Amino acid sequence: MGAGSPASGAASAAPPPAEAPARPGLSVRGAFEGHRSGVWLRARGVVSRLLRDDLEGQRHQRFVLRLADGLTVLVSHNITVAPRVPAGKGDEVEVYGRYEWNKRGGVIHWTHRDPKGRREGGWIRHKGEVYR
Repeated sequence: MGAGSPASGAASAAPPPAEAPARPGLSVRGAFEGHRSGVWLRARGVVSRLLRDDLEGQRHQRFVLRLADGLTVLVSHNITVAPRVPAGKGDEVEVYGRYEWNKRGGVIHWTHRDPKGRREGGWIRHKGEVYR
């Protein structure tokens, strides 16, 4: 586990090192238009909608992120593994995680540390704090 613990809520102001994306520089738009899934990428946008937590199986905090190009993507953040991100509608958020394509814009998940320590995992940055 990196700096900070999941119970602390945030690791640091700088994101931890992360796995290299499957294709360097791949954007959410590129992954969406290419119907790509399973690719690691970064995205930055504004929270446009807060959704109810998904409570089936491992719990997930969910929100819709509107990117600068207008595309929206669902962020599904595992709050069984990682701390909840205190993001509200209109907040700017940056995420690093695994993108899965769907016709509505896709989903970014794995925005948390790997509890088994097999991979670096992802993160969410909100107001200068990193949640993983």
